[in-house]
Amino acid sequence: MITAIREVRRAKGMTLDDVARACVPPTTAQTIGRLETGTRTVSVGWLNRIAAALGVAAADLVQLPDRADVSVAAVLDGSGAHAPKRAATLVPPQVTPELVAVTVAAGVGNYHSGDEIWCERLAPEAFGSALNRDVLVPRPAGRFVFGRLIGYQAATDGAMLQILPFETGARQQVVSGPPWIAKAVRLIRGL
Repeated sequence: MITAIREVRRAKGMTLDDVARACVPPTTAQTIGRLETGTRTVSVGWLNRIAAALGVAAADLVQLPDRADVSVAAVLDGSGAHAPKRAATLVPPQVTPELVAVTVAAGVGNYHSGDEIWCERLAPEAFGSALNRDVLVPRPAGRFVFGRLIGYQAATDGAMLQILPFETGARQQVVSGPPWIAKAVRLIRGL
């Protein structure tokens, strides 16, 4: 099995020792190095342990022949664009059942026409994790509110959310007891 452990570890800015200490239970930097280079066979158990230590899905550590990773050509910072110090690739977003999308037909707030906003659907017990983030909230009759979650109060009969829409002149919306909300996690913008 060909793995991308080294590439993901470097992209996360972690050393072999950082990953070894973050494993549960901890291991040695030498073991992580052997797993990275293929000197030692990577089992599913090791793959899951290392993925958890790196904060990624185990599938992100496996290089499949048909996966289209994107190579990083340049790094942009305050001094301009320059070549990366090490070869690096980016893994395209993995589609999961929790993802929903919002397409922007006309500019509103910081969003431009043509933008795609990928959102992760959250159950009521996770609504608090979206505080001060952009969210999509379902309303009755197939309507939605999209805006910044500025207030959240949990209750036994359903959460009460305060949403500040992005439309000019829009007033705060209060939504009670939605079955789910979706937190914006990725913006796709064409140039």
